[in-house]
Amino acid sequence: MGSAGPAPKAPRGARRVLYWSLAAIFFALAVLGVALPGLPTTPFLLLTSWCLLRCSPRLHAKLRASRLFGPLLHDWEEHRGVRLAVKVAAFTLMLCIGGVSLLLLDMPTLWCVLVGLLLLSGMVVVLRLRTVRD
Repeated sequence: MGSAGPAPKAPRGARRVLYWSLAAIFFALAVLGVALPGLPTTPFLLLTSWCLLRCSPRLHAKLRASRLFGPLLHDWEEHRGVRLAVKVAAFTLMLCIGGVSLLLLDMPTLWCVLVGLLLLSGMVVVLRLRTVRD
């Protein structure tokens, strides 16, 4: 039930450069998302995959075969969800980093409310994702 399907015809010229550029930007953001709890990894990884599929099927295949990102892409493409361990890790990191930020940083009340709302919305999104089971 792979959603990727056959690769579209490779674009040329400016469109190819655009897909390459977007893939590079999205990949950099996905890598940053691995290290920074406030930045999501999966949406940027999916965008990277989409762009690479259109401009470089070879690099798309390498991305899908990678040990770090391959399982996330496979789970999303095949099941439209993420593993429980991914959800737990994301939720825990958001809670820890957000809690530390709210407790230890001296922020104005408005900023605290904004951080709290962003945390809450991120947690709701994570909880609503379909859980992939073995």
